[in-house]
Amino acid sequence: MEWYLCGEDPTFGFQKLEQSNKPSHLCGRVFKVGEPTYSCRDCAVDPTCVLCMECFLGSIHREHRYRMTTSGGGGFCDCGDTEAWKEGPYCQKHEHTSETTEEEDPLVHLSEDMIARVYNIFAIMFQYAVDILTWEKENELPQGLETVEKSDTYYCMLFNDEVHTYEQVIYTLQKAVSCTQKEAIAFATTVDRDGRRSVRYGDFQYCDQAKAVIVRNTSRQTKPLKVQVMHSSIVAHQSFGLKLLTWLGNIIGYSDGLRRILCQVGLQEGPQGENSSLVDKLMLSDSKLWKGARSVYHQLFMSSLLMDLKYKKLFAIRFARNYRQLQRDFMEDDHERAVSVTALSVQLFTVPTLARMLIIEENLMTTIISTFMDHLRHRDIQGRFQFERYTALQAFKFKRVQSLILDLKYVLISKPVDWSDDLRQKFLDGFDVFLELLKCMQGMDPITRQVGQHIEMEPEWEAAFTLQMRLTHVISMMQDWCALDEKVLIEAYRKCLSALMQCHSGFTDGEQPIVLSMCGHSVETIRYCVSQEKVSIHLPVSRLLAGLHVLLSKSEVAYRFPEHLPLSELSPPMLIEHPLRCLVLCAQVHAGMWRRNGFSLVNQIYYYHNVKCRREMFDKDIVMLQTGASMMDPNHFLMIMLSRFELYQIFSSPDYGKRFSSENSNKDVLQQNNTLIEEMLNLIIIIVGERFVPGVGQLSATDEIKREIIHQLSIRPMAHSELVKALPEDENKETGMESVIEAVACFKKPGLTGRGLYELKPDCAKDFNLYFYHFSRAEQSKAEEAQRKLRRQSRQDTALPPPVLPPFCPLFESLTNILQCDVMLCIMKTILQWAIEHNGYAWSESMLQRVFHLIGMALQEEKQDIENADEDNVITFTFSQKISRPGEAPSSSPSILAMLETLQNAPHLEVHKDMFRWILKTCNAVKKLRERSSTSPVSEAEGNIMEESSRDKEKAERKRKAEIARLRREKIMAQMSEMQRHFIDENKELFQQTLDELETSTSRVHDNNPSVSDTKLIALGPEQTKVTEQRQVVTCILCQEEQEVKVDNRAMVLAAFVQRSTVLSKNRNKVIPDPVSQNTHQQSRGGSGLPWSQVLARASLRAVAEAAGKRGGLAELGGPQQLRYFDAVQAKEQRRQQRLRVHTSYDVENGEFLCPLCECLSNTVIPLLPPPRRLFNRLDFSSQQNLARWLRIVSQQVKALCILRDQESASKPSCSNSEKMDELQLPEGFRPEFQPKNPYSESIKEMLKTFGTATYKVGLKVHPNEEDPRVPIMCWGSCAYTIQTMERMLGDEDKPLFGHLPCRQDDCFTSLTRFAAAHWTVSSLSAVQGHFCMLFSSLVPNEKKRNLPCILDIDMFHLLVCLVLSFPVVHCQDFSGVSLRTGDIHIFHLVTMAHIVQIILTSSTEENGMDQENPSGEEEAVLALYKCLGQYAGSALKEISSGWHLWRSIKAGIMPFLRCSAMFFHYLNGVPVPPELQESGGNQFEHLCSYLSLPNNLICLFQENSKATNTLVE
Repeated sequence: MEWYLCGEDPTFGFQKLEQSNKPSHLCGRVFKVGEPTYSCRDCAVDPTCVLCMECFLGSIHREHRYRMTTSGGGGFCDCGDTEAWKEGPYCQKHEHTSETTEEEDPLVHLSEDMIARVYNIFAIMFQYAVDILTWEKENELPQGLETVEKSDTYYCMLFNDEVHTYEQVIYTLQKAVSCTQKEAIAFATTVDRDGRRSVRYGDFQYCDQAKAVIVRNTSRQTKPLKVQVMHSSIVAHQSFGLKLLTWLGNIIGYSDGLRRILCQVGLQEGPQGENSSLVDKLMLSDSKLWKGARSVYHQLFMSSLLMDLKYKKLFAIRFARNYRQLQRDFMEDDHERAVSVTALSVQLFTVPTLARMLIIEENLMTTIISTFMDHLRHRDIQGRFQFERYTALQAFKFKRVQSLILDLKYVLISKPVDWSDDLRQKFLDGFDVFLELLKCMQGMDPITRQVGQHIEMEPEWEAAFTLQMRLTHVISMMQDWCALDEKVLIEAYRKCLSALMQCHSGFTDGEQPIVLSMCGHSVETIRYCVSQEKVSIHLPVSRLLAGLHVLLSKSEVAYRFPEHLPLSELSPPMLIEHPLRCLVLCAQVHAGMWRRNGFSLVNQIYYYHNVKCRREMFDKDIVMLQTGASMMDPNHFLMIMLSRFELYQIFSSPDYGKRFSSENSNKDVLQQNNTLIEEMLNLIIIIVGERFVPGVGQLSATDEIKREIIHQLSIRPMAHSELVKALPEDENKETGMESVIEAVACFKKPGLTGRGLYELKPDCAKDFNLYFYHFSRAEQSKAEEAQRKLRRQSRQDTALPPPVLPPFCPLFESLTNILQCDVMLCIMKTILQWAIEHNGYAWSESMLQRVFHLIGMALQEEKQDIENADEDNVITFTFSQKISRPGEAPSSSPSILAMLETLQNAPHLEVHKDMFRWILKTCNAVKKLRERSSTSPVSEAEGNIMEESSRDKEKAERKRKAEIARLRREKIMAQMSEMQRHFIDENKELFQQTLDELETSTSRVHDNNPSVSDTKLIALGPEQTKVTEQRQVVTCILCQEEQEVKVDNRAMVLAAFVQRSTVLSKNRNKVIPDPVSQNTHQQSRGGSGLPWSQVLARASLRAVAEAAGKRGGLAELGGPQQLRYFDAVQAKEQRRQQRLRVHTSYDVENGEFLCPLCECLSNTVIPLLPPPRRLFNRLDFSSQQNLARWLRIVSQQVKALCILRDQESASKPSCSNSEKMDELQLPEGFRPEFQPKNPYSESIKEMLKTFGTATYKVGLKVHPNEEDPRVPIMCWGSCAYTIQTMERMLGDEDKPLFGHLPCRQDDCFTSLTRFAAAHWTVSSLSAVQGHFCMLFSSLVPNEKKRNLPCILDIDMFHLLVCLVLSFPVVHCQDFSGVSLRTGDIHIFHLVTMAHIVQIILTSSTEENGMDQENPSGEEEAVLALYKCLGQYAGSALKEISSGWHLWRSIKAGIMPFLRCSAMFFHYLNGVPVPPELQESGGNQFEHLCSYLSLPNNLICLFQENSKATNTLVE
C-alpha cells in the first residue's frame, strides 16, 4: 500500500513528502498516562492549556509562574495554538517564521496523481476499518469479506468493564478456562489495559462452555462480565482494522496534505445523509467499542482532525450536533470518561473561537444544559430535583452527568470581548435554560425541625451539595459574561427576576398576614416560623439575582439606564424572605435548636459557610439582604428580621424580656434565645459592615482579597499553602493572592527546621474587624485573643473598635440608616437596660459586645459623613444626637449615652472598660466636629458629662501604668466573684445539696482519718464496702442532649457487637439441648469455656467526654418508638448495599450496621443501667447465717420450687405431690406465690429483651425468640466468657487486672455485667428459677437430681456467674430478712471450695524428697483435706507426705478464677479496686483474697464449715 501510495519506494517517497511539507507550528504531542505537563499561570487562557516538557523548556513560560501536573493520558500539547496563550504561543522548535499565511491549502505540495491515489486508498482503508470495528455479528463477516470455506475455529473473547474487580475476574478465569493463577492475572491485566482478550481458542462448543461458566460466576451480585464467542476470521479482521488505523495515524505525520485528505475522507457525508460520515459512525458506536479500539481511533482523531484547523471546526460542529446522543451513550456505558469520545469536548469547547461559533450556530449552551436536565428526571411535586432514596443506578448516573457541568464550564471559560447580536441572543437562550435548571434547585431538599424524637433516618444531602459545588464556578462565569455587555446584563436581570417571582408565586399561600408594630412604626408581613415550617438552604435563583444586582451597581447600568430595569417590580420583602430564612436556620442550628435533625444538617451548614461554596451561597444571601434592606424602610426591615428570628415579642413589649427570663426556668430556652439575639446582632453588623464586594462598596476586587488575607493572618501567621486553602478559587484555580500579599504581609523565612510564614504588617491591624463574616466561631475567638495580645504587647488599650469602612455605592447607600433607625435604637437600649439590671434578665456579654460594636460603627459612620460633607449637603446621619436623648415622657428611660456612663463603672463589665472609653472618646470627637460644622448645638448637660468623662479619662490614663497590676487583680477578682454569684443564684438547690454533702463527707473524713490507709475495700458479702451512688449523666451522640441514667428514664444504649466464639472450648460441636432437659452439662468444661457457642460482646462506641467526667452513651431511645432509630439504622444499611455496587465488609442481612459516629461494626445495642443489685437488695435484719444454715434453707426453697413446678407441669396435681407439699415445711418468710414488680421503664425493658435476644440468636444460630428459656443462660454465659477472655488477655500481656482497660471496654464490662444481672426481670420467673435449681444441684445434690455431671466437667467461673445472677429469682420471694449479699458470699465460698477440690483432684504433685522441718498451717490443712478426699476417691489419689507442693499448685490453679471473680464483682457491685490490684507484680493473691472477702488460707473455708463441707465432699 505504501508503494502504491508513493508511486515509488516508500523509503524515498516519504522522505520527499517530509522535505516538501512545511513544518507544522502545532506540536500536537499526545500525552501518555503519567507524563508531566506544564501550564503557565500568567499566560494560559485557561488551566486546560498545557505544554509538553520539551516545548515548555524551550518557551518563555519557564520564567513565569507555572503549574506542573501529570497527565491522565489522552490530551495533547497546545504549543503553537495562538488561542491557548495570551503571549508566547510558540516554543523555539515550533516558532512560526514562514511568511506564508496560515490559510494556505496544504494540498498544493502534492501532485494531482498522488492526491487521487491517496484519496482512493484512504477512502477504502478507513471505510473498511470503520465497518469491521463497528461490526456486531459474532459469527459472520460483512458482505464481500466472506470466505469460501468456514472453519469451526472460535475465540472466547472476554471484555473489560468497570464493575468487576481484578480478584473476581482472576478467580472466574481459573474456574472457566482451567488456567494457573499467573495466566489468569496476565489475562486480567490485558483485559484491563486493552479492553478485551481472548481466553480460549477452539471449536464453538469448547468456547461456549467457558462463556457459560464466566457468565454464571459473575452474575450473582451484578450484571455478568461481557463475553462473546467470536469467529476467528472476525477477530483477525478487527485486529487488522486497528493496525490500519494506527498506520493511517503514522502516514499522515509525513505531510499536512495527507492529513487534509484523511480529514476530508472522514467527514464526507455518505449516501445515507445525516450522521453517515465515517467520523460520525465511529463516534456514535463509541460505547459499543472496546477500550483498545477507542484509544486507537481517538488518537487518530487527535493527530488528524484536531491538528487541521479547518477540519477541527467541521469536526466540532459534528460533535456538537451529536452531543446529546453521545452523552446518552456515555450514561449507559460503564467505562470511565477518559476512554470515552465525550472526553474530546475539552479539546473543542476550550478553544474560544470554536466555543463562540458553536454557541451561535449550534446553540451549544442550550444543548448542554437541556441534556443535563434530561438525565435528572427525579423531581418532587413542585418540580424540584429530588435525590432522596436514589438507587445505585441513579447514583451512578448522577456521578456521570456531572461531566456535563464540566463541558459547560469549558464553553464559558474564555469571556467574549466583542458581542454580536447572534451571540447575545444565543447566550440569553442558554441563560433561559440555565434558569430552568436553577428553578429545579430552588428550595430542593427542604427540612423541618425535628421536635421530641430524634430523626430516624439521616436524609440524603450530599447529592444536592455536590450539584451546588459543581455549579458554583458556572454560576460565577454566567455573571461574568453578563457583566461584559450592558444589554445582556439588563435582559438577564429581567429574566432572573421573573424566574424568582415564579418560584415565589406561592410565597404567601396559606401563610396568614400579620402586622408588626414597634416604636411608632408598623409593617405587614406573613406569619412564618423557621423552627416550625419547611426551610431550604438551596436558593440559587435568589443568589444569581443578588449577583446580577451588584453588577448593575458596579457597571453603573442602574444609574445610566434605570428606565430599562424592572426596579419598580421589585418587592423588597419578597427578595429578603428566603435568604433571611436560611440565615435564621443557621442561627438556630448554632443555638442548638435543631440537634434532633442529626449530622446531615450540621454538614449542610458547614458547607454553606465553607470556602468552596460560600461565594455563591452565604455571601450572596448577605448581598440579597443588603439589596432588600437598601430599598426598605430600615425600621420595617428590622421588624421583619426580629419576627423571623422569633425575637419580636422580647423586644416589642418592654416587660416581656423580664417576664420571659423569670418564667423560663429552662436554661436551654434562655440559652437559645441569647444565642439567637447574638446571631441577629451579628447579622446586622454584617449587613451594614460588609461592603468589600465591588458594586456594594466603592472599591476594587484586589481590596476584597486583601481584606480576606488580613483577617486570615489576624488569627495567626500562616504558610503559603494554608493561606491559599483559606481563600476562594476562581474557575482558573487562582486566588489572586500573589498580586496583593506583599502589600499586607511580610514573609518570615524558615529557620533550620519548620516552614516560612506570612505575618501581618502592623499597619494593617487597623483594618481588623472582630465580626468579619467569614470567621467561624473558633476563628473569631482565636483572632480576638491574638489581636488583644498584640495590643497589650504594644502598650495600647485592648479595645477592638470597628474599622473605618469604605463608602457604599449609591444603590446601597441607604443601608447605613439601619444603625440610627428607631427600632435599632430600641434594641440597643433594651440590651443595655438588661446589662444595667443584670440580675433580672438573661443576657450575655457577647450580646453586649455586639451592641458596643454597632454603636462604634454608627459613630464611625457619622464621623466620616461630617468629614466628607460638602457645604450644600445636609447631614442626615445624626446618631450621636439620638443616643444623647432620653426616652419619651411616660417611660422616661435614660439615654443610651447615660446608660453607657452607668455601665462604665460596673464591676462585672471591667473587661470592656477600654471599649467604653473608646466609644465615649469617639462620641466626644463627633460632637466637636458637629459644633465646628455649626450644626445643632449640643445640650449643656450632655456637654458637661462629656467633659467630665474626658477629664476622668485623662486622669486614668496618667495613673494607668502605675496601677496596671492592681487593676488586673481587681478585674480578675470582680469577674470571679460575679461568675460565682451568677452560678450560685442559678443553681441554688444544687449548691445547697453540695454543701450538705460536703458537711457529711468532711465529718466522715474526720471520723475515719486515722485509719483511712487501713480501710479495706471488699467487693461482696455483708461486709461489702459501701459506695455512694454517683449520678451518671451521658450525652447522646446524635442530638448531643444529656440524660441521667435512671431506672425510670428512657433507655440510653451503646452499640455492641456479639459474635460466636469457641476459643476456650474442648468440644466445639456441642449445643444447648432441648430447654426442658437442660442441665449442667451445659457447663461442661472445655479449656475453661462453655462448649455451647459462647458470645463475646464489646461496646463499640468511644465515650463522649462530659464536663462532669462521665462517659457518654451512643443513642437515646425512648417514647413509644424506642426501637425505631436502631431499626432505621439497620434498614439503612440494608438499603446501602442495594445502592452501592461494591462489596461491604459487614453482613447486613444479619442485622450488622456501622456505628453512626465512629463506623465501628455493630449488630445490636446494649442498655446503660444503674447498678441493678441495689434495686433488689433489701435491708439485712436477720441474724447472720452460717453456710450450713443457709444451705439448708436454700435447699428447702429449691425443693419447694421443684415440687411447685412439677405440679404446674402435671395436667392435674398428683396426690403424692400434694402430700410432699404438706410434708415440706416452707422456710420461714418464703412466699413462692409472690410475683416481684419490674422496676424498669418500658423503654429499658425493650432494650433488655433486644440485647438478650441478639445474644441468643447469634450464639445458637437460631431465629430470635425472646420467650425461649435458653435466653437467660446465653446472657449469663456471654458475660462470664467475656470476662474470662479479657482476664486471659491481660494475663498473657502481663498487664494488671484493673486500670489498663480502654474506656470502651470498661463501659462494655460495666454494661454487660449490669445487663446480665438485670435480664431476669424480663424473663419468665419460673424458667429462671428452674435454671437456678438445676445449677445449684450440681454443687448441693438433692435426691431428685440424677445423672449429675462430674465435678471435673464443670467450669466453676461460669457456674459462679450463673448462680449469682439467677439467685435474685429465689431471693425475691424470701421475706425472712436475709440480704442478697449474704447469698452472694455463700455462693462464692461454695463455688470456690468446689474449685479447690477440682484442683486437688487434678494436680499431679511430685515428691522432691525434701520434707520441710516445720510445715505451716496451710500445708497441714491441705494435707488434711487431701486425706479426707482420698477416703472417698479411693485409689485415684495416691498418698503424699508433703503439703507444700500441693498448696503451691492450689494457689497457682485458683488465680485465674479469683482474677475473673474480682472483675465480675467489681463490675456488678461497683466497689472501687484496691490500688495494689491496679499494678502488676507484687503479691496479688493476698490482695485478691482480701478484696473478695476470702481468708488467705483458703482451706479455712473447709474448716470453718466442716459440718456442711464434709457432706458435700462426700
